[in-house]
Amino acid sequence: MHVIHADHPAYIASQNSIKNVTSKNKDGWLSLFADDAVVEDPVGKSPLDPEGKGHHGRDGISAFWDMAIAIGDIEFKLLQSHPCGDSCANVAHLTKRFSPEMAIEIDLVIVYRVNEAGKIISLKAYWEYDKVARQLGG
Repeated sequence: MHVIHADHPAYIASQNSIKNVTSKNKDGWLSLFADDAVVEDPVGKSPLDPEGKGHHGRDGISAFWDMAIAIGDIEFKLLQSHPCGDSCANVAHLTKRFSPEMAIEIDLVIVYRVNEAGKIISLKAYWEYDKVARQLGG
């Protein structure tokens, strides 16, 4: 069970990110990011980010949404939240359903960092791509 930190800007941004992802609100999600933000999901090289440098700016983050978030439905269970300084680290369990018969489970830690205006400047999701790919038979 996580504690609510209603006055912490990075916690608020993380909650708004979760809300927009689970409700499939792309425009709402993109509005949470600063113009020069970077999304690394997962952190490092993967088929979602072959160079491992993240998705930069609104255009890059928008393309990431289309590739990784828009397909299927996402259920997000927040287990713990740790706001500190300009960041908030969330421990979560995510289920992504592609169809009633096909879903993947992801245990992850997501670190959100915000600027003075409360806009996300960095989103880093730590999860094992290969472990998730095995669920899909890959």
